[in-house]
Amino acid sequence: METVTEAIGWISSFVLVLTIGRQVLKQYKEGKSEGVSKWLFVGQMTASGGFLLYSWLVKNWVFVATNAVMVLNGLAGYMIVRHHRRRAERMGTSETGNLEAERA
Repeated sequence: METVTEAIGWISSFVLVLTIGRQVLKQYKEGKSEGVSKWLFVGQMTASGGFLLYSWLVKNWVFVATNAVMVLNGLAGYMIVRHHRRRAERMGTSETGNLEAERA
């Protein structure tokens, strides 16, 4: 029974990491993060960091691995959002177009 329990945990971990990772990859490939708050990733990293520590303390290796990857995923997402926003600021545009036109 313990093997089945571990398998459920690892499969669920894989699905979670794949799902969130796919979203971050989509932002990267599309070159924009329109509508995505940097605070989403700040919150994700904070929560995943806390769960990582907790999981380490209770010796739950499925959650240690999952949350370690989720912290990295959150960091990647945050950096992509920052990159897109800074690029838009340098160009004097929003992520969807010209700032002046949007203000009018």
